[in-house]
Amino acid sequence: MEQKIQNSNDEERIIRILSKDIEGKMKIYPGLTKIKGISWSLSNAICNILGIDKKRKISSLAEEEITKITNFVKDNKKIPLNLLNRRKDFESGEDKHLVGSDLELQKEFDIKRLKKIKSYRGLRHLIGLPMRGQRTKSNFRKNRRKGSGIKKKQKGGTNEKKA
Repeated sequence: MEQKIQNSNDEERIIRILSKDIEGKMKIYPGLTKIKGISWSLSNAICNILGIDKKRKISSLAEEEITKITNFVKDNKKIPLNLLNRRKDFESGEDKHLVGSDLELQKEFDIKRLKKIKSYRGLRHLIGLPMRGQRTKSNFRKNRRKGSGIKKKQKGGTNEKKA
């Protein structure tokens, strides 16, 4: 009975990994993907390389394991090269892996740079159109109302005079 009470308290906990709150009842493998910048494949690599069981609940992680995970993600040399999200960085030329707010900030800077040099992608960002060659005839219509189809005439119209 005591085991069940302790187990339910563990599942209600919220674990903070890399400045992201993750529910304790989630399993480790899908739970790590909640962090911006960690994909399913990177989550799988983290579990395999660090020897953590993917099916365990996140609430069962000890402080040492959480620090292991954060150090692993921050240390780019341990992550396999094909899983890095910023290879051959524009400014430094080195391979990096960005996570969380760093990733959002860097993405914003990249878009600003594209707009500044007036590249095709930068101009498409300015206008708010797709950058990668999708069709724009039916999608990406921002100034149109949704669901404006053909309207039916009202029965007993408003123009008729009552006697």
